[in-house]
Amino acid sequence: MTFGTIFKSLCYIHVVNTYLIDPLGTIGPSMLPTIDSTLSIFLTEKISTRFGKVDRGDIVVFCDPQKPGHYLTKRVIGLEGDSITYSSNPETNDLVDDNFTHISYPENNDKPQTVVVRKGSIWVEGDNKSNSRDSRKFGPVPYGLIQSKIFWRIYPFQYFGPFWNK
Repeated sequence: MTFGTIFKSLCYIHVVNTYLIDPLGTIGPSMLPTIDSTLSIFLTEKISTRFGKVDRGDIVVFCDPQKPGHYLTKRVIGLEGDSITYSSNPETNDLVDDNFTHISYPENNDKPQTVVVRKGSIWVEGDNKSNSRDSRKFGPVPYGLIQSKIFWRIYPFQYFGPFWNK
């Protein structure tokens, strides 16, 4: 191999990882049952998110708004202009449930909250509602913090394959 070949290969890898596709490892319970709490490895694409092309149901990777330098993986629940209603227990501030039509029950001390997702932002939540730090805690996520969107599972190998519409 020549220096030129090595240099071209490194440039190619840099361009692919920076602008097109990036591997991602996830660990944690917030996306159960969709993503295991043990190590899972995915491929993410950066093209659609770079142009703000995300939709409800997509699983995105974004910079944690409360911990710069850390990344979170969550499902897009709402887009700009959507009205999102969720409930939390006012005594503990524990999240109870959420969706567009959640009915709050006074006997459970549910405290419904409704927010409108501001322009240029999305609302994200983990699939494991009882164990997820997401927009219910830190609010809408600006498009500028979105890094990529998951599209292919690599590991565990028994689940190898496309990962859209999950």
